[in-house]
Amino acid sequence: MSEEKDYQNSAHTPPEDAPDEQDLPHEDAEEQAAADAAEPAEAPNEDLQFKYDELEDKYLRAQAEIANIIKRNRAEREQAAKYRSQDLGKAILPALDNLERAMEIEVHDEQGASLKKGIKMVLESLQSGLLNEGITEIPALGEAFDPQVHQAVQTMPADEDHPADTVVEVLQKGYQLHDRVLRAAMVIVAQ
Repeated sequence: MSEEKDYQNSAHTPPEDAPDEQDLPHEDAEEQAAADAAEPAEAPNEDLQFKYDELEDKYLRAQAEIANIIKRNRAEREQAAKYRSQDLGKAILPALDNLERAMEIEVHDEQGASLKKGIKMVLESLQSGLLNEGITEIPALGEAFDPQVHQAVQTMPADEDHPADTVVEVLQKGYQLHDRVLRAAMVIVAQ
């Protein structure tokens, strides 16, 4: 039993060459523990900051993309509204040409004059409706030839009355919707 007490006492007694607890520098140990704890903490903070920056960049890019989509959509809607009459205008132009040809016919009796007056009213109404939608006639006669809006189907020699590269005669009127050509004017050009 005395051996047990010696053993227990020896377990609780530090070896003779071990430094006392009072001799250990407590402040240095605490600083070392804090430094050890700070090093691993910086790495997760750096990872979190990197992820935050990455997500913020994605967010800003998504916002910019949405703004671009909205602008593009608005421009497309404005374009569609501006040129909404294009197909209708193209379909009506042959009827307009026929009404203008009908107006060129000479009439000699009252019934023909009355019919021509009715055609004139329809023609003016149609021209007014086209003008309200932004469809206008392309100026051609006497103008300088412009391949963007004129289609030369024939040439004739230039003279004093008709300088080179000017439109001498209009065979078929051209029309445009705002700045877009619906049908080029078919013309004869002086060369």
